[in-house]
Amino acid sequence: MAKKILTQVHELMRTKHYSLKTEKSYIHWMKRFYYFHNQTDIQEMNGKHIQDFLTHLAVNEKVSASTQNQALNALLFLFREILHREMDFSNFTKAKRSFQLPVVLSKNEIDRIFVHIEGVYLLICKLMYGSGLRLSEVLSLRIKDIDFSYKQLIIRNSKGGKDRRTILPIQLNDALKSQIIQRKQLHKKDLDAGYGDVDLPNGIAKKYKNASKSFNWQYLFPAKRLYYIHDKKMFVRYHLHDSAVQRVFKKAVIKSGIHKNATCHTLRHSFATHLLQNNYDIRTVQELLGHKDVRTTMIYTHVLTTNKLGVKSPLDD
Repeated sequence: MAKKILTQVHELMRTKHYSLKTEKSYIHWMKRFYYFHNQTDIQEMNGKHIQDFLTHLAVNEKVSASTQNQALNALLFLFREILHREMDFSNFTKAKRSFQLPVVLSKNEIDRIFVHIEGVYLLICKLMYGSGLRLSEVLSLRIKDIDFSYKQLIIRNSKGGKDRRTILPIQLNDALKSQIIQRKQLHKKDLDAGYGDVDLPNGIAKKYKNASKSFNWQYLFPAKRLYYIHDKKMFVRYHLHDSAVQRVFKKAVIKSGIHKNATCHTLRHSFATHLLQNNYDIRTVQELLGHKDVRTTMIYTHVLTTNKLGVKSPLDD
């Protein structure tokens, strides 16, 4: 695929404030589409090419409906926003949607896992469970997003590009304050070495010239190394990579002896389920999770109703 087109994709997605994760995903699918058709010139492709690719994903690769939809959105962006072409490519085999109950851990199981996690990783995992955050949301927290006075966390530019507030567990106050002190020491060290910048949301850097070096804008959970941004020609301190946390959590699950397919996101599922078990209103849980539609939140009610139908197994008679 022409480098010029990929550059246009990058620039337009930056302008439209798409997340880096979405940008990487879209470019991945664009390249897959390009190589699937043996590197045919994009300008010569039509709706039939897109239909064939999406059908291939569903029939041959047996991807999920959400994965196929992601590929579709990437190609829509490419042809409509970059190439400015409208085509009918609705006639493709759609991947089958499946209904799966989320994996949920009991409080006892969570405690057993947390025993095998320590340091900053334990704090991150406790925030995912105690505040119902996605891993990306925890790692994207900046110093200014922590409000001890009102016992809340402010989640910026979350899924769907919206901000929201969620609860800050009182139990984590001391650990968070200690993390902020350590973060301030690291920031001072960076400044003394001639660095100290952080990447900022679009527009902030232009509006506030010194904001990138401000401690308030620094990530709460910093990466161990500086990262060089070629476009801006400067080193920045980014946040921890999600893969590091995922590895630690996976090892802890194995060591705990829990035989569930638990991931970091399972902690968010457990947060929602345990709140509903404690009789909190589903609309409240929806707001804390940041779900656009309450039907997304209602999946946790299916977990709660399991084995509560009053049916007794014949084996127990």
